Amino acid sequence: MPLKPARCYTHQQKPPYTRREYIHGIPPPKISKFVMGNTKLNPEVRLVLKALEGGIIRHNALEAARIMAHKFLSTEINEQNFVLVVRKYPHQVLREHKMMAFAGADRLQEGMRRAFGKPVGVGCVVAPWDEIVEVLGYKQHIDILKEALRRASTKLPVKCSIDIEILK
Repeated sequence: MPLKPARCYTHQQKPPYTRREYIHGIPPPKISKFVMGNTKLNPEVRLVLKALEGGIIRHNALEAARIMAHKFLSTEINEQNFVLVVRKYPHQVLREHKMMAFAGADRLQEGMRRAFGKPVGVGCVVAPWDEIVEVLGYKQHIDILKEALRRASTKLPVKCSIDIEILK
């Protein structure tokens, strides 16, 4: 069954569902790395992608944003000139009551309203002004770092802003 659009999960009013010892069949998060680039870098600037609104970001959206930013940074400036850190970890288990989606199922869509559902993925809960992605680098690359975070924000279902902080 294909994934539902992000709008189905972004603004949920369900209670938190994070106790993994009681939940069976949780798919693992797709995020493979949380820190990329040169970790021994002595940075001059820090750029942060912050959420402007609250919501839930699915693990595949976080992974898509990470890949987009890392690919752009590694091609434009070298791997040795930045550190990219994903600040959020997907803890919230997303669940879904799967409905029948074949021909003739239109009469059966009323069954089990407000059902608990089965785990379909994980996501991270963000509040306004939470840091999602952080990039550290040098002053001469500030426009490229900003563009990388802008491209990463297009993959996320919440509105974001970029904050720039000069470290030295």
